[in-house]
Amino acid sequence: DTEEIEDLYSIPDFDPEAGHPTRFAEIEEMILERSRQQPVFFKDMAYYVADVMPEKAALLHHMTHCFLIRDPAESILSYHQRDPDFSQIEVGIEAQFILYQILVSVGITPLIVTADELRAAPQATLRRYWEFAGLPYVEDAFEWDNRVPEGWQSVKGWHGQVLNSGAIQKTVAGRDYAAELAGLGAPFVAYDRHHRPYYDALKDIAAHQK
Repeated sequence: DTEEIEDLYSIPDFDPEAGHPTRFAEIEEMILERSRQQPVFFKDMAYYVADVMPEKAALLHHMTHCFLIRDPAESILSYHQRDPDFSQIEVGIEAQFILYQILVSVGITPLIVTADELRAAPQATLRRYWEFAGLPYVEDAFEWDNRVPEGWQSVKGWHGQVLNSGAIQKTVAGRDYAAELAGLGAPFVAYDRHHRPYYDALKDIAAHQK
């Protein structure tokens, strides 16, 4: 829904950097131009682009695709801490599933990584990702300081906990995400119910890729 997507530009703690393009065609050209000089890594939310990607087969084949999926209850609880008024589409997992289907329809099989496996075995999981993307293993990528990486100033408010963590953290043992979600009540329980089938489908695909 175009109107719903346009409303997302009021996301808290997010403002495009000065001079950075904000329209799809301009962003596409920026990525392609930079990729002529060197490899380009970028992370984006599937719901921003899923509606235009069926017409972008050439662009899709120009990239290497990897999906990071996270249990919807956990995603909702995390998102709620930063923006209690977020909408169902912003949970994002349905759009990931749609984008996965688009990629498969044009002959591309993306890698799917779950947040659970990344936290449980970061070195092994990122080794799989780097091999998939044709990148070398980087031993010092698993620890960091709290400096904001170049290009991330506009979203630093969303990543303070990660910046200060120093490393990928294990899942908190015994945490009852379902009970916490139930405590939030409507509409968040419905958000989880809507996205969970898409998450389960992607998680099953991920399990068969190992």
